Amino acid sequence: MDPDAALGLVKHGATLLLLDVPQYNVLGLDTQMLSAGPNFKGIKMIPPGPHFVYYSSSSRDGKEFSPIIGFFIDASPSEVIVRRWDQKEERLVKISEEEEERYCQAVKSLEFDRQLGPYNLSQYGDWKHLSNFITKSVIERIEPIGGEITVACEPGMVKNTPKTAMEKALVEQLKTSKFSTSVDESQSRRCYYTSIPRVIKQKGICGQELTSLNLDKTQLLESLLIKDYGSSEDILLGELQFAFIAFLMGQSLEAFLQWKSLVSLLFGCTEAPFHTRTQLFTQIAQIPVVQWDRHQHCWMIHGFLPIAFCIIFARTSFH
Repeated sequence: MDPDAALGLVKHGATLLLLDVPQYNVLGLDTQMLSAGPNFKGIKMIPPGPHFVYYSSSSRDGKEFSPIIGFFIDASPSEVIVRRWDQKEERLVKISEEEEERYCQAVKSLEFDRQLGPYNLSQYGDWKHLSNFITKSVIERIEPIGGEITVACEPGMVKNTPKTAMEKALVEQLKTSKFSTSVDESQSRRCYYTSIPRVIKQKGICGQELTSLNLDKTQLLESLLIKDYGSSEDILLGELQFAFIAFLMGQSLEAFLQWKSLVSLLFGCTEAPFHTRTQLFTQIAQIPVVQWDRHQHCWMIHGFLPIAFCIIFARTSFH
């Protein structure tokens, strides 16, 4: 790349400055993953817009990894986002505003330039395809308190959700994992996903009508769009993509179950795709929320969780 063009991208793109990240820790940004080296300080030339950051702490020999922690960001042009590795908590944390300002100036003065890896722009198209309906407002609407999404805090959150035998086995596995974190329900950091009824129950109608409503979920879809999504199809699609990314890259069980509920709802509609919501289903057909084979590399992370998710995904029924 031409030096002037590269400098322009450095100045216009956002920067993710990550301080004190131990060597061998796995870090991901969107569809890109890397292992931290001894001089690693983050990623530069990040295109403005929404992105998903996720990481896993490593043992000293680089052979064992903790469950992934992830969070969404909405990067502005030339913005510098700073996080520091907390050795005790084994996670990335924010720093004080005063300290952050000093580091922002240092980044803009190119003091960290040699220690920052460039965002792989050749993969940006894949990321946009996965996230084109995710906006700052969608992130703020769904993200948990503190912004962090991790399966280690989720076993208790999904206890009342209908699950297959394989999903139940995974929850039990998480409960007994050494990485599992006990979170009080009042302090839980769960995402604020829309509640999707699995079965429609309605008083005052005959059995035949009730059966019809459950066979064709169009009326339920219309009700949810009006009541929970402010009649915005784009917000529903944004939540679908948010859950898919949090599940695929962040390995969140809660996100997997929400994605499954939304896909089941959409696949359960007979009338909507051809009459009332043709545009919505045309857009759904153009985003890879029901495809995973082209992104299999995201699963190739050390640990027990990817294998369990692959088994669940392969055996999932959307009826």
